[in-house]
Amino acid sequence: MNSEEEFYDAVTGFESDDSETRMGPMVSGDSLSFSNKNGSNTSVQNVHNREPTQENGIKKHRTALPAPMFSRNQLSLWSILKKCIGLELSKITMPILFNEPLSFLQRITEYMEHTYLIHKASMLSDSIERLQTVAAFAVSAVASQWERTGKPFNPLLGETYELRRDDLGFRLISEQVSHHPPISAFYSEGINKDFVFHGSIYPKLKFWGKSVEAEPRGTITLELKKHNEAYSWTNPSCCVHNVIIGKLWIEQYGTVEIVNHSTGEKCLLHFKPCGLFGKELHRVEGYIQDKSKRKVCVIYGKWTECLWCVDTNTYETYKKNDKKGGDQKKFKEIVDMFQPEDDVRADNDEADEMPEIQETVQVIPGSKLLWRIAARPSYSSQMYNFTNFAMMLNELDEEMKSVLAPTDCRFRPDIRAMENGNMDFAGAEKERLEEKQRAARKDRSRNEEEWRTRWFRQDINQHTRTTDWIYTGKYWERNYEDCPDIY
Repeated sequence: MNSEEEFYDAVTGFESDDSETRMGPMVSGDSLSFSNKNGSNTSVQNVHNREPTQENGIKKHRTALPAPMFSRNQLSLWSILKKCIGLELSKITMPILFNEPLSFLQRITEYMEHTYLIHKASMLSDSIERLQTVAAFAVSAVASQWERTGKPFNPLLGETYELRRDDLGFRLISEQVSHHPPISAFYSEGINKDFVFHGSIYPKLKFWGKSVEAEPRGTITLELKKHNEAYSWTNPSCCVHNVIIGKLWIEQYGTVEIVNHSTGEKCLLHFKPCGLFGKELHRVEGYIQDKSKRKVCVIYGKWTECLWCVDTNTYETYKKNDKKGGDQKKFKEIVDMFQPEDDVRADNDEADEMPEIQETVQVIPGSKLLWRIAARPSYSSQMYNFTNFAMMLNELDEEMKSVLAPTDCRFRPDIRAMENGNMDFAGAEKERLEEKQRAARKDRSRNEEEWRTRWFRQDINQHTRTTDWIYTGKYWERNYEDCPDIY
């Protein structure tokens, strides 16, 4: 019995060896409903799907998808990808099995999962401590990508997404403002007006034979209103390995520079590449410098686990002592390299082996914890490795239908169908939407019409002095009269 069958049995109580009973689940109220072979529906209380209603009236969100993910093992990836080596994937129509049931606009929204760090930074009186906390937020913003090997759907031109989370203290609006190149603009603000978080993202995806690389372009800006401060940074690069053969795994790498434009203080974070023996996998290390470029503290950890900070002197002393004790260990590792191994993989020359490094972060005495990743649901691997936050991003109830913009990606039929496990219909709808978008572009070209964005305008970011997409401030007025018909 495979893991998908075990998940199915655990949720429904049915035996999964009879394929006729596996017609796909549907969400109904607080339960998952499955059609069995005699045509009737059986509903079971799903402890994962809904949490008890809170007495304070805050809306509770779903914690599971309507259906488990579809197996990607049924597709010959090489037959498709061999034609794409060295090309930018945003210009290539990919099979829906490569996707996860979220739009890229919803994936951007996952930056907000750890919004509590922004609120915390806003309440701190010391600028260095604020920068430490902002750095933790920047790292946490990419943590949801861990083991997320599915590709989000490319947003259609004019597509939008909004999210308001009173429990987390923010609301967000995003819009696909350009199709070629694909640019997604977003704007989030604290419900108590304590912060503004905005940016425009232009991810450039390339396939390199055994891996897919995502190079982030565009700048992210965070403003803390209480302190009249603005911070900006760019996310690290991301690479998904073994897209053809072997186990898929992800690494983030590159240098992230977080600048406090008000004080001149900076944080430099190095997302380290895996390295030869895998010991640098997921590691983040860097430091904060004051406006005179003096290092005041060191930040270290893993973007998949946690982030710590410690004063510079303590860090340097620890590293010196650690190096003395590590010389003999290093020699042993070199010797072990040349020892024969019985379990060498037959396809070792065809796959980028994911290092089996189980070591957690070695905490230096005197360090302060800045952030720790939240645990994922036990069934996450059956639901595209989504976090609890990601699980609720595409939920849609009757109340939401009456207030959302018609361009909101919750209304996209291809994503909705994939989420519900209807892969054939999802693929057909994806193709239909893409063709509709191409036809609309041809009509505009024929009529010499320029595309007009609704909620963002291209202008200069006053903090970075670079071209950016700036929020117009009008979305929450909810005037949707001129919204395009994109679905």
